[in-house]
Amino acid sequence: MNREFFGVFGGIEAFERFRSDDEFDEVLTGPSITVGIRDADLGTQGWSAQYASDDGYCVIWGEIYAPDDSANAARWLLERYETDGRDALSALNGSYVAVLDDGTSDGGFVATDPVRSRECFYTDEPGVRVFGTDAAEVSRTITEPTVNRNGILEFLHMGVTLGEKTAVTELHRLPLDSRLTPASVESLDRFVYQPREFDYAGELADRLERALQRRSVLPGRKGVLLSAGYDSRIILSQVTDIDHSYTVGAPNAQEVQGAKQLADQYGASHTAFPPDERYLRPDESKIRYSHGIKESLHIHHAGYTDEIDVDTMYHGLLSDTFFRGHFTAQDTVDVLDKRIPTGRLDPDPDPVEVLLEKFGYSREASLELADRTSFDVDPEAFVREALADEIDSRRSHAETIQNTLTCVGIANQPSVPFHNHLSDQFITSFLATDRELIEWHLQTPPAHRTTDTFLRACEQLDDEILRYRPPDRPYDSTLLNEIEGFVRRKTPLLPAFQPPWPDRETLFEQYGFDQQLLSDMAYVHQLPARHKLRLTDLRGWLECGLGPKKQPLPWLTPPESSVG
Repeated sequence: MNREFFGVFGGIEAFERFRSDDEFDEVLTGPSITVGIRDADLGTQGWSAQYASDDGYCVIWGEIYAPDDSANAARWLLERYETDGRDALSALNGSYVAVLDDGTSDGGFVATDPVRSRECFYTDEPGVRVFGTDAAEVSRTITEPTVNRNGILEFLHMGVTLGEKTAVTELHRLPLDSRLTPASVESLDRFVYQPREFDYAGELADRLERALQRRSVLPGRKGVLLSAGYDSRIILSQVTDIDHSYTVGAPNAQEVQGAKQLADQYGASHTAFPPDERYLRPDESKIRYSHGIKESLHIHHAGYTDEIDVDTMYHGLLSDTFFRGHFTAQDTVDVLDKRIPTGRLDPDPDPVEVLLEKFGYSREASLELADRTSFDVDPEAFVREALADEIDSRRSHAETIQNTLTCVGIANQPSVPFHNHLSDQFITSFLATDRELIEWHLQTPPAHRTTDTFLRACEQLDDEILRYRPPDRPYDSTLLNEIEGFVRRKTPLLPAFQPPWPDRETLFEQYGFDQQLLSDMAYVHQLPARHKLRLTDLRGWLECGLGPKKQPLPWLTPPESSVG
């Protein structure tokens, strides 16, 4: 990776057991922790920062803004922590991992932003606590790694490994909203739902405006990954010096045509990347960023990076989750045996059923996959139990089922590798992680975290924001949009709304990925493309993360009908 954060709870001798200081731009040693950081943009305004004093040091890796526009966020945190303690972390803003080691009695710590938009991995197996932002590098310090059965099963069946698990038993993730100390993991209580009444749309508009103004200081030539939907257009509207926009899709696709209209509206040039072999290929340029816990499929742009000519990149990832209730359970009506969302909340949702649908679980595909593994489990019973456990683990953050559902979605968001890859290639803004917007999310009741509220806020900032509607959402009403989409799919003379992303089954077959990626496993060729990509991701990451210590995959076995 181009950017990395790696450290140990110990001195420079412990650090050098695992890494050379030549691999990093800076290596800092304090009373308790030694850490190395590699980041060509270290010290850039709004980005990674470091500061050392006689008492210790602080390093922050990622996108970071300190209160009062302090020039050095790491210095601000080190000095403020002395007086405010862990409350100082609540005032930081951005998408980051921070290390602070000031010689106090708590022995220093590592912390992520409140929603863990930047993962931090750790292990105690080498006899010293090792941590870092690259799961593969941390896993290589493990002397005798073992495959984590539950983590692998969750990934293969749902595309995401839940909670703090990884593909390796001895490798863990720092939990949502927590900090890592020499001997413990502590909750920081920054991400707790506390709904209240206020002007939801007006307050969201004000906070969006400030959040985007904050991020407008990022340097150089600017770009945005642009869809025809709602979430990225507000960035294009408010950050006035964006030079270029990029969309993955065929030139004549509805999504691309809609994105080009938006780019023209706001005076940005536009490039459409054709969905060819580069769109799906899961090589190390993608797999490394999945950390073995999420699908590389979501890194849509990775194959086209060499053609993206910007220094700073913006995107709207997770805006639908934080502002528009993607993980809340919607009430539905039956129309010709099809469930159509009404735009209202389900008064009595089954949380496991909701999350199975949100994570894209396919019972049929999982049964086929189970036939090709040696794990003696009923896949549906397994995923249901795993999700029920994860729901229970998030109840301390939320009192209601709807907020708990969203908390589970945020803690286990499958699409975060999209941001991981971007922020390794460019200085990258992550709007949804703005501290003020997270606060809005936590204080706004689920019934008001809706597309309607979001669009009313956006229209307060730009009354032309809906000049061009998303091609599959011609109406204000969610119900009307769903009904028209359903009618178009069922009526031969009407063209259906096109999906926003290229068809992966077609591309998988067109470019012969069965032979390119899985030539030694013909018995999995009948699985859906998505599940075959998960197998490729997992195998590739284990090879990368475990190196010479890698284990074979004995749990992948041909079904009896294909043997002999």
